[in-house]
Amino acid sequence: MLELRPNCECCDRDLPPESAEARICSFECTFCRTCAEGVLAGHCPNCGGELVRRPMRPPGKLAKFPASTARKVKPQGCTRAA
Repeated sequence: MLELRPNCECCDRDLPPESAEARICSFECTFCRTCAEGVLAGHCPNCGGELVRRPMRPPGKLAKFPASTARKVKPQGCTRAA
């Protein structure tokens, strides 16, 4: 099950579970649309994988299976993966 991480790893922007702005890679690294499409050019800086829109969990399931509250932020910011 996806963690639904609460923020962008680059800029620390809040990304609530219902956000259509969240982008993830296959390892669930999480970024906002602005960072994903901008500086990251659609590729995860951690694994080099494709960043895609994160699916939204239905409200009833979100109550039973809540989103993560653990924030991850790159202190140095993000740069595109090599």
